Amino acid sequence: MLEILEFLINKLEEHWIKVATAAVFMAAGWLIGKFRAQKNWEKREFYDRLNVSLNIMYEDKLLIRTLLEKRCRDIFLNGTAAERVIEAARKTTLENPILPLPKEDYWYYLNSVLNEISEKFAEGQMKRDLGIKVTCEQYLICLTSEADGSVRMRKIRAMVIKRSALTNLPEKCPGLSNAHHSTRWKTLQILAKQYEKQPEQFLLLEICQ
Repeated sequence: MLEILEFLINKLEEHWIKVATAAVFMAAGWLIGKFRAQKNWEKREFYDRLNVSLNIMYEDKLLIRTLLEKRCRDIFLNGTAAERVIEAARKTTLENPILPLPKEDYWYYLNSVLNEISEKFAEGQMKRDLGIKVTCEQYLICLTSEADGSVRMRKIRAMVIKRSALTNLPEKCPGLSNAHHSTRWKTLQILAKQYEKQPEQFLLLEICQ
């Protein structure tokens, strides 16, 4: 036992500078992480989260429901891809909430979100394949980060809406369950125009139930 203790002491004496340096960097990393978390909470910014938001036009009302929410890294799987999505989310504006991603990359990011949603509704596709009667509908997915001041929390939001609903939005604002949902209505109006101009920013998803 004494021999082991002496061995450890000798090693510590030989490498104490490296050990101390590592401890300092570890402490600094922890403090920086804590500081960033505090700042994000104060600003209500949670860019590391991706919220999949279903937008429903029902009886002249706009209803907003969350389908799922996960860490970006859990959806995009690749750390670099997640960081690029987060970086793009910080650049959205009031006039354009769609993530400014390279045109040729949109499909890859959107397909990751599509896979998450498809897994959630996989049972409907199995029933369809088995010949069981199901109802199917086409939806559009678009990656956004609403920058309006009335938004309670800044997040990356994958907007999901029926294709037929987005391409036939009413001229007047529908009924809103919450006043701050007026921001979502503005976002949907922008998405409708962008879908006509830049359809590559959207991905078509078929859901069967």
